[in-house]
Amino acid sequence: MSSSPGVPIWQVDAFTDRPFGGNPAAVCLLEQFPSDEWLQQVAAEMNLSETAFLVRSADHNQFHLRWFTPATEVDLCGHATLASVHLLIEQRIVRMDQPIRFQTRSGELVCFHSERGITMDFPATPPKGDVTPKLAETLLTALGLDHGRVLNSDFDLLVVVEEDSIVQSLHPNFDALEKIETRGVMVSASGGPQNIDFTSRFFAPRCGINEDPVTGSAHCCLAPFWAQRLGKNNLVGLQASARQGIVQCNVVGDRVHLSGPAITMFEGRLLSRPFE
Repeated sequence: MSSSPGVPIWQVDAFTDRPFGGNPAAVCLLEQFPSDEWLQQVAAEMNLSETAFLVRSADHNQFHLRWFTPATEVDLCGHATLASVHLLIEQRIVRMDQPIRFQTRSGELVCFHSERGITMDFPATPPKGDVTPKLAETLLTALGLDHGRVLNSDFDLLVVVEEDSIVQSLHPNFDALEKIETRGVMVSASGGPQNIDFTSRFFAPRCGINEDPVTGSAHCCLAPFWAQRLGKNNLVGLQASARQGIVQCNVVGDRVHLSGPAITMFEGRLLSRPFE
C-alpha cells in the first residue's frame, strides 16, 4: 500500500458502464480496522448509500470487508462489494484470473472476473412468506399503493405489484416508511423494457437512504423469487431509480450469482487518520 499521507479512498459507480449511472460506493483500504466510530464517521462524511472498508488478510486475494451506510453497519451489500472487486483489480492489488474472497458478517463471499464483468457469489435469500394483514396495509399505504402482495425476507420486505409501470411511478411517504421495522423495502414487478425480466426499486429510510439506486443484496431475494415464477434461472433485473442499473442474475441452488460492470469516478485520501 502507498506510503503517501492519509488513507486511500475511491468512489466507484457500480452496476453501470457509464459515469454517473448505477450506484456509487466509496471503497477505503486500511491496514487494520480502527474503531467502529471512525468507520461510521467516514461513511457519514462520504454520504453514499454504502462505504466499503477493506483489510487484507494473510492469504493471497483474501480480504476482510465491512459495509456502512451513513447511519449504520449492514450485513450484506452487493454494489459496494462489486465496487471493491473492481477497485482491487484496477489497482492491481489482486490477480483478476483468481477468485477474490471476502470475510464478512454474511460469511465468506467469493467474487471473480467473468464475461459479464464482475460476478459475485452471494447467498440466496428468497421470501419466507406473507406478512400480517396489518403490516401489509401499513406498508402499502406508505407506498401509496392500493394493491400488492407483501412478503418477508431475511433482510427486507418485498412488495409485488402487477405492472413495472407501477414500480417506476412510485412516490413513497418516506416518513411513514421509516417507522416500519425493516432494513428496506423492495417493490417489484415482472417485465420491463426490452430484455428485462423484472423491475424493482429499493427504499431504506431507516438506514439513512430514502432510495438506493441499485441494490445488489436485494437481488438475492428478487432473483430466486422471479426465477421460480418465470421458470428460468438466468434473469436480467432493472433497478428503476433515477440513476438506474442492470443486474445480471443467475440462480444456482441456494446461491445467486450477481454480475455487472463498474467504473471509478475519483480517488483521494482521508487526512483524518484512524489511529492518531
